[in-house]
Amino acid sequence: QLQLVESGGGLVQPGGSLRLSCQASGFTLDSYDIGWFRQAPGKERERVSCISSSGGSTNYADSVKGRFTISRDNAKNTVYLQMNSLKPEDTASYSCAAPCNWPYDYWGQGTQVTVSS
Repeated sequence: QLQLVESGGGLVQPGGSLRLSCQASGFTLDSYDIGWFRQAPGKERERVSCISSSGGSTNYADSVKGRFTISRDNAKNTVYLQMNSLKPEDTASYSCAAPCNWPYDYWGQGTQVTVSS
């Protein structure tokens, strides 16, 4: 089955860290740039970060710049999102997609991140 599977979400206190993983199943990620997106209830979906197929180029939303880091390990067919200094406003469902821009070939089911004390 061709799919993206996210993992690593959970409940964390403000100021804490989480690392999300996005693993491809049934296809290889190395030809795709990959994006991480998030959506909170009642809010529009936001693209958090994007990484090029080689990993040589990355970009971030202003809301996470300096706190989040996207990376990839093509040998493991996985893209990561390291999230530090988490804030309550980072609470959302986080999904990965390939490629970064519409139209998307693949879209994961999402993993919930909740930042709360």
